[in-house]
Amino acid sequence: MTTPEYYRWWSKRVNDNISGPREDCVQSLEEHLQVTPSELEIIKQDFEKRSSEWGKKIE
Repeated sequence: MTTPEYYRWWSKRVNDNISGPREDCVQSLEEHLQVTPSELEIIKQDFEKRSSEWGKKIE
């Protein structure tokens, strides 16, 4: 249960924890949603490339 004063304060307060978009950091939606490869994915690709090269050398 809350007091009426608290309820009025709470309903009028501004959530200042969320900052607005900065002009120097504006990205398009496509750029924002673009998936960057994880470190594990990069290592996996490197391993597959080297494995393929070693397979060719063995043949």
